[in-house]
Amino acid sequence: MGYFDHVGTVKFEGKSSTNPLAFKFYNPDEIILGKTMREHLRFGVAYWHSFTGNGSDPFGAGTALRGWNELSGMELAKARVEACFELLNILDVDYFCFHDRDIAPEGDTLQETNRNLDEIVALIKQHMHSSGKKLLWNTANMFTNPRFVHGAATTSNADVFAYAAAQVKKALDHGKELGAENYVFWGGREGYESLLNTDLGLELDNLARFLQLAVDYAKEIGFDAQFLIEPKPKEPSKHQYDFDAATTLQFLQKYDLAKHFKLNLEANHATLAGHTFEHELRVARINGALGSIDANQGDLLLGWDTDEFPTDLYASTLAMYEILQNEGGIGRGGVNFDAKVRRTSFEPIDVVYAHINGMDAFARGLQVAAKLIEDRAFDNVIEERYASFTKGIGADIVSGKANFHTLEAYALQNNPITNKSGRVELLRSILNQYIINV
Repeated sequence: MGYFDHVGTVKFEGKSSTNPLAFKFYNPDEIILGKTMREHLRFGVAYWHSFTGNGSDPFGAGTALRGWNELSGMELAKARVEACFELLNILDVDYFCFHDRDIAPEGDTLQETNRNLDEIVALIKQHMHSSGKKLLWNTANMFTNPRFVHGAATTSNADVFAYAAAQVKKALDHGKELGAENYVFWGGREGYESLLNTDLGLELDNLARFLQLAVDYAKEIGFDAQFLIEPKPKEPSKHQYDFDAATTLQFLQKYDLAKHFKLNLEANHATLAGHTFEHELRVARINGALGSIDANQGDLLLGWDTDEFPTDLYASTLAMYEILQNEGGIGRGGVNFDAKVRRTSFEPIDVVYAHINGMDAFARGLQVAAKLIEDRAFDNVIEERYASFTKGIGADIVSGKANFHTLEAYALQNNPITNKSGRVELLRSILNQYIINV
């Protein structure tokens, strides 16, 4: 059955093409800085948005027209597996990602839930073997079910902590079975509403204990995936423990977990935290913790996680500028489209159009970012701006030779202080020129 209107494999036709079912910029075989676009970008399809999302929002029921809408239970789960691999083939995308509760329904008991998962994982494994598609990462949904009302690893209920541990144990087993290259921890409800009823220290300690248990179990079973934490502020918790990249890194460093984890960073989460996506990527990169990204964008006129497909070429260029400068690029991570079509775009073909647009946006960003790096378009300005730290008192500061006595003696010479322009407008003009002309 063709769930996406029997669309054939999408091909690269170049920027002059008017075919809506063709790539204008994403040419998987194009070589950029020594690697193909396919290798640089490692695109992934998000199971939850493309196959379990129904177009609902906080104010309205689902609108999505899908070939599996009349199914339920395990039959629905099996149909979604078929649809997933159909879409991967249409887009010629190598990777997909899922939460455990995306792929199989919960049963009346944990045992039944695990049997459901085992059956669907076996089906996914068959499709992976026959198609060559790969699992970029999997994770556990510990935020939808009411049992997680107070959190999972940070819950006030030890029974829930134990259930969450059992759920993640099963997810790690499945990650190993399917050869997942990463495993993501997203603490959807790991946060608090009020300090009046919260033992903040215990909750953070328990979160660290939980993550260490996961590290220990992965080592026990020989699951060598890269562990990732995905920061997100607010929604749904008012005070989220993994608010942004800096907060998450501080937590990992405090509990001696930094050596086991990198970050999976999402553009829309960055804006909810009051940052740009490139800021979050830069913070992770300079700390050696940039692991993977969720590619989407938010609507700045709405204060929630709209998860739109990425179309902003400035954002995709600056994101790829950070990724290309990261040691090893995106490494074992990828560019996962944690994005959904708009509620008004309810036909199956809209999912295909959306992915084509998102893939082209990041392909164009890759092209422009590579040229910026090759031409040192920003490097020369930055080096000149900080040149005072390469000689004299500045070199002493950087090398550690300076102290307050020597700095005071230098300041008391009363030499004229002359600042230089930061050239922000010029640099933005240069960026414009590259996006337009490359």
